[in-house]
Amino acid sequence: MEDLNTQGIALPRLGLGTYRMDDRSAPAAVENALRLGYRHVDTAAMYGNETGVGAGIAAAGLPRDSLHVTTKVWYDSLTPARIRKSLDESLKKLKLDFVDLYLVHWPAPRMDLPAIFETLVHLREEGLTRAIGVCNFTVPLLRRAVDEIGAPVACNQVEYHVMLDQTPLRRYMVARSMPLIAYCPLAQGNLADSEELTAIGRKHGASAAQVALKWLLEQEGVAAIPKAQRPASQQANLDALKIVLDADDRRLIAGLPKDRRCVDPSFAPEWDKPEAA
Repeated sequence: MEDLNTQGIALPRLGLGTYRMDDRSAPAAVENALRLGYRHVDTAAMYGNETGVGAGIAAAGLPRDSLHVTTKVWYDSLTPARIRKSLDESLKKLKLDFVDLYLVHWPAPRMDLPAIFETLVHLREEGLTRAIGVCNFTVPLLRRAVDEIGAPVACNQVEYHVMLDQTPLRRYMVARSMPLIAYCPLAQGNLADSEELTAIGRKHGASAAQVALKWLLEQEGVAAIPKAQRPASQQANLDALKIVLDADDRRLIAGLPKDRRCVDPSFAPEWDKPEAA
């Protein structure tokens, strides 16, 4: 599987998302995905499944240096002491000595970005994470972190799929060789009703979801972490890598609505500030 190289780590472009798995369902799902060939597992303190994810990793029995594991600190813990405590707790639950990527899960109002990144860099220097990054940062927030503070941000994990445009954000990130990791890459299962995606899938012997996933993964600097709990779904996502889209397919996809955001909690940043347009 192709990797994206960023800030000294190799990030497999297709990963296993685990949001809405729990400690009972995660072990089997993670173990099976790793046996199928996945090498990128994404979790978070907020998901409440790190113990289960860690159990699945252990059961698969793969060498640690062959895996990429991401976890995240929740937005209510963005002080130096609480960031460190959150990572310590995550590592204990995962039963790992380090993670490969540690992310700020959501930006918070009035957060102290310099202090946050100073803490994250210290954690990286101590070997508790190999790289650091962010989730749900807009272009203005990335400018503050990267251009003003000079933080070594390895990625930005955001919602991205065929029905949500992220062109301004992608343009900024590509210019800085910063991968975009797409969560909700299948629009939370809302693609099956798309006549256009279904037609493209029929042409390629694939599903609408597989077409949408391949469309993401062929873009420069984009990785994706679809949640897939069932073995059949995990395999289907791997099989999406084999699809070869053509110019007609991309034209149909370009004509789909591009304003369908699935994740927009009350604490989300202002997505559509003029600076990000």
